[in-house]
Amino acid sequence: MDVKLCRAKYKALAPALTERSRRIWAATEARAAGRGGIIGVARATGIAYATIQRGLKELTSSVSVAPERIRRPGGGRKNTLEKDPTLLTDLEGLVEPTASGHPMSPLRWTSKSVRHLTAALQRLGHAVSRQLVAELLAAAGYSLQAHRKTREGTHHPDRDAQFRYINHHVRRGQRATQPVISVDTKKKELVGDFKNAGRQWRPKGQPAPVRVHDFLIPARGKAIPYGVYDLTRNAGWVRVGIDHDTATFAVRTIGRWWQKMGRPRYRRARSLLITADAGGSNGARVRLWKWELQRLANRTRVAITVCHLPPGTSKWNKIEHRLFSYISSNWRGQPLVSLAVIVNLIGATRTAAGLRVRCELDRGTYPKGQDVTDAQMATLNLVPHRFHGDWNYTIHPQYRRR
Repeated sequence: MDVKLCRAKYKALAPALTERSRRIWAATEARAAGRGGIIGVARATGIAYATIQRGLKELTSSVSVAPERIRRPGGGRKNTLEKDPTLLTDLEGLVEPTASGHPMSPLRWTSKSVRHLTAALQRLGHAVSRQLVAELLAAAGYSLQAHRKTREGTHHPDRDAQFRYINHHVRRGQRATQPVISVDTKKKELVGDFKNAGRQWRPKGQPAPVRVHDFLIPARGKAIPYGVYDLTRNAGWVRVGIDHDTATFAVRTIGRWWQKMGRPRYRRARSLLITADAGGSNGARVRLWKWELQRLANRTRVAITVCHLPPGTSKWNKIEHRLFSYISSNWRGQPLVSLAVIVNLIGATRTAAGLRVRCELDRGTYPKGQDVTDAQMATLNLVPHRFHGDWNYTIHPQYRRR
């Protein structure tokens, strides 16, 4: 047998051969060469001796294989799940212990990483690799996911009606060219070189160094941004406090907005509509909030109407996705190293839709624990609305007698 000729022929045909056609060609060459043909073809092509023998059997076998198939039905390596039928059940039990009936899963209190899942399956007697576990998870419909804030707690029966009520008053105020604002406290921020979520363009391999742990730096403190968003003008006002998030701080911020932005824009205003969450420093049950609003109404000579969002629906507050979200986007990936940086980043927030934001620092002190007595509450000129007076009310100015 001419080994060099056989090697040349195989080199020319190899790119076009499938597993089956390679085996059949090698067997045909070996049979044509006669005695010693199998060894000669094996040396010339590198094809295994047993593979050529299997090809010779196929040439003389009565079992036919369809032209479009490489192996006869049932041939090839068995699927892992066929060899190990309990593998998928055990994997699902590790990923979702309670849903799959495995409340005592060994990974119940452990990160469900592919590495941990693979090790746990191996301890259960399964011969698996990380790649196989990842493929099984994907095939079963699993994917890497973060938490999603969707649970709102108890659904109040008047929730939708309250939203319709708020929208009605907002539209009525806007038609009458009266100021309508949304207020809330943004997430408190630690001041210092801490990690801030997001990324920014920097020279390659030179990320900004920040602290490993997010512990309060007493000398720098924390920032408490309280925002006022004008629903009609698409304008924001934020006051950054450094003490406590109290109702006094909240109303002082609204008062500063009125002085700097509200009164100059709404010179003929007779009323002010505020939409706010049902909890926090501007909560519907906070007495100090109503007491401070009465004082603001007295100073501005403007009737203040407050409509609170139903409990558990704070994410629907307009200020959250029309102002605060853009502030977070503007300072993403940038450490908030000082109060000046925070104020400047908030004040520089802009959008293509025309949002403009003004910001100032409030170094005042706002101690907690200020109580408003029943006698003081009785002096308020507060009129509850017929529909949910606990959520909707108007505070009228108290005019002094001369």
